[in-house]
Amino acid sequence: MKPAPLFEDDWIIARRPPRNPVAPDRPYAWLVEQEPAGDGRLVDVATLFLTNRECPFRCLMCDLWKNTLAASVAPGQIPAQIRWGLAQLPPARHLKLYNSGNFFDPRAIPPEDYGDIARLAEPFERLIVECHPRLVNRRFREFRRMRGTDMQVALGLETVHPEVLPRLNKQMTLDNFGRAVDALHAENAGVRAFILVRPPFLSDEEGLEWACRSLDYAFALGVECCSLIPTRAGNGGMEELARDGFFTPPSLESLEQALEYGLSLRRGRVFLDLWDIDRLLADRPDRGARVARLARMNLTQHLESAVTSP
Repeated sequence: MKPAPLFEDDWIIARRPPRNPVAPDRPYAWLVEQEPAGDGRLVDVATLFLTNRECPFRCLMCDLWKNTLAASVAPGQIPAQIRWGLAQLPPARHLKLYNSGNFFDPRAIPPEDYGDIARLAEPFERLIVECHPRLVNRRFREFRRMRGTDMQVALGLETVHPEVLPRLNKQMTLDNFGRAVDALHAENAGVRAFILVRPPFLSDEEGLEWACRSLDYAFALGVECCSLIPTRAGNGGMEELARDGFFTPPSLESLEQALEYGLSLRRGRVFLDLWDIDRLLADRPDRGARVARLARMNLTQHLESAVTSP
């Protein structure tokens, strides 16, 4: 691995492009998509991308702050966003409330709104939210006890590489992650882990190896579901790392192999995030068929034969 300095908040913020315009009374995106549930059923999942204050942990690779506010939302605005967003969508079994950061950060989601949010989630079989492992605390327990049905919390594991994880400025250790998983399990909540495929400072081969090691680690802790995230540019800092030779996006081959490895374990569900996948090998004549195969494996959770190149 090529030697590199640590990259901290000031360096990351100085290289950011402007935020996107968003409004505090509307989610910035909303959709329904299918996902296999833990019992194998395909379920419709309504996902609302809530607008709120940005995450206080400024990770080196993150671009989610682009759709956040510079100030906290007022009490009542998050429930209003949820009501409005659900009114735009068809019925679904599961609900994801992703908020570009941490659901249990009181500056992002006001705790006084927990009751209304829990009531809005009641019609759904499962509620999925996201949070930094260090913020799984008493506020999670308060909300969990308001929420009567099934719940899952998505945590960013990113990588178990002992040198890369500290360089991501996530301000988290593997012990932090493990304690968060234990706390969630103690409240009968499920856990989803986000894992980067080829974070900065690794070659394509190393990126694949450490994605597989990260899957092993997550499942050993009892994580029920892992989402593989192709590391991408787009936040200013990652472009500079690319120019300096510290970052290249993962190849389509390594993404395929990471998903294949995860599914072969049969220890839990594994998904490959296909957002923006068209940017990888866009000129390859077999790219469309290969991406379609990945999408099918996401839905079926079964391996398929590799696409044969013409």
